[in-house]
Amino acid sequence: MDSKLQKTLFIAMLASQAVVISLVERTIPTPFAFAPGAKLGLGNLITIIALFTLSQKDCLKVIGLRLLLSTFLGGTFSTFLYGFAGVTFSFIIMSLIKKLGPRRVSVVGISILGGIMHNIGQLTVFALISRSLLVLNYLPILSFSGILSGFFVGITGNYLLVKIAPLQQLHKQLLDGWKLQK
Repeated sequence: MDSKLQKTLFIAMLASQAVVISLVERTIPTPFAFAPGAKLGLGNLITIIALFTLSQKDCLKVIGLRLLLSTFLGGTFSTFLYGFAGVTFSFIIMSLIKKLGPRRVSVVGISILGGIMHNIGQLTVFALISRSLLVLNYLPILSFSGILSGFFVGITGNYLLVKIAPLQQLHKQLLDGWKLQK
């Protein structure tokens, strides 16, 4: 099988896994009693894997497919807006922070920042819709849930990148690319 087809299949596989995880997560009650509406963000596990195994362009494909398909299969226009803002904020920050390299920041650290930024993106949309900055008072509570979720997702993502051979190989290629850039 040629490498372009393999990459396309890998992107499709990651996107479909993220969609299934996101849909299943919607059926799970929120584990954060202190933060109504907060979710674990388990679909972000696939984002972390994509971020550390694919180019930014291909990672965006995974994220875009996940957002669109999740919305079509069980969302509304407002869930799309919140999701779009969340993934945009988190992807930009995670991509920028990842450029610092593995010696300065870990998968877990990047995941935690992604979780916090996802919440900031969603609250920004809510503030615009409600035309009130008072909703930003919820940020400390959501940030705490973002830290917990990001930590869990980061630990799991790091484990998968180290223990699953095909992911390990792709992750190593990305790390080698970082070393060549310096």
